Amino acid sequence: MVKIEDFSKEAHQRINRYFSESFKRKKVREIEKNLSTVLEVSREYEVSTTAIYKWLDKYSRNRKRGVKQVVELMSDTRKIQDIKARIRELEQMLGQKQFEIEFKDKMIEIAEEMYDIDIKKKLGSKPLPGSGSTGKNTDGK
Repeated sequence: MVKIEDFSKEAHQRINRYFSESFKRKKVREIEKNLSTVLEVSREYEVSTTAIYKWLDKYSRNRKRGVKQVVELMSDTRKIQDIKARIRELEQMLGQKQFEIEFKDKMIEIAEEMYDIDIKKKLGSKPLPGSGSTGKNTDGK
C-alpha cells in the first residue's frame, strides 16, 4: 500500500508504486462519470496523465464498445442545462398564453351568441381620431 510520505519524495527518491486493478477501474469509472478528471487523478495520486490514459484504454467500458466520450467544461454543461430548463419554462408559458387566448375567444363567441351582437367586428372597427363627426354643421350655415 502507498504511504503518504512517499508522495512528498522527489521522483528519483520515490519507490515504484503499483496500483491494484480495482483501484484503476474505480478511477476510470470516476472519470467516465465526470466525477473527476484525468488531471485531478494525476495530481492527487502523483501519476502521469499518460498512465491514466492507459488505464482508460484498458479498463474503460465505453472505449471497448467504440463509444466516444464527449468532454465539456462543467460550466458549459451547466449552461446547456440552464438553457434547456429556460426553454421548457418558455414553452410552458407559451402553452398557457395560447390557452388563455383560446379561452377568451370562446368567451367572446359565447357572448356574441348570447347577446346577438358582433363583438369582434365592433372591437376591430374603432374610428380613427379626427375621422368622426364633430357635430358641427358643415353645409355653410
